[in-house]
Amino acid sequence: MSQIPAAPSARGIVASGLAVVALALAMPAQADQTPPPQGVVNLSASASTEVAKDWISVTLSTQREGSEAGPIQSALKQALDAALQEARRVAKPGQVEVQAGNFSLSPRYTSKGQTNGWQGRTEMTIEGRDMAAIAQLTGRISSLSISRVAYSLSREQREKAEADVTAQAVGNYRQRADKLAKLFGYSSYVIREVNLSSNGPPREYLPQMRVRAMGAQAADEALPVEAGTAEVTMTVNGSVQLLK
Repeated sequence: MSQIPAAPSARGIVASGLAVVALALAMPAQADQTPPPQGVVNLSASASTEVAKDWISVTLSTQREGSEAGPIQSALKQALDAALQEARRVAKPGQVEVQAGNFSLSPRYTSKGQTNGWQGRTEMTIEGRDMAAIAQLTGRISSLSISRVAYSLSREQREKAEADVTAQAVGNYRQRADKLAKLFGYSSYVIREVNLSSNGPPREYLPQMRVRAMGAQAADEALPVEAGTAEVTMTVNGSVQLLK
C-alpha cells in the first residue's frame, strides 16, 4: 500500500515563514547600501528684464439707492447702456475691448433686520493696448465713473519678454555649471534634471486716492496715462553630473 505523505508540522511552517520574512527584510537593506551618485551639483541661475507695460484696464461703475427695486434696476441699466453705446463706437479687438461687468441689486437692512430700501451697482470694463484711445474714451463717458485702473503686460509682450530672458537664464546656468565643473577639478558636465519658472509681475492697480481723483475729472478730459515698467524674471533650477 502507498503511504500518504505526512502533513508538514507546525514547527516547519513557522520556520519557513520566518525564512521568507527574513529574506524580505534583507532585500531593502541591500538596496539601501547602493552608494549615492558622486559629482552631482544642484544649482540655479536667473535673468531679468524691464519691459514697458502696454496694457491698460479701466473699470467704470455707478451706484443707485432707493425705496423700490424696479426704478433702481432701470436706472442702472440705462447708465450701463449709455456707456456701452459710447464705448462700442471705438471698440477694436486687442486695442480697445469693452465688456459689461458686475450687475448687482440687493435690499438694505436696518439694525433690527428689517428691509429699508434697495441698493444696486453696475460696472463696465474697457481694456487694451491703445492707451490714448481708452484715455479719451473714459473722458467721454458721463453715466459711469472710474473706479479701478490697472496697468500690466499684454500676453504678446509677456511671451516675448519671457522668451528673451529664458535664453539668458539658460546661458547663465550653463556658464555656471561649466565654471563649477572646472573649480571642482572636472572636465565637463551633463544635465541631470532642470526646471524653469517665471515670476512675471502681477497686474498693478493705481492707489485708490489717485483713482478717485480720476473719477472726478471733467466729462471731456482724457484719463492720465502712467503705465510705467514691469520686471520679468526667469529662473532655471536643476542638477548636473560632473564628469572627469
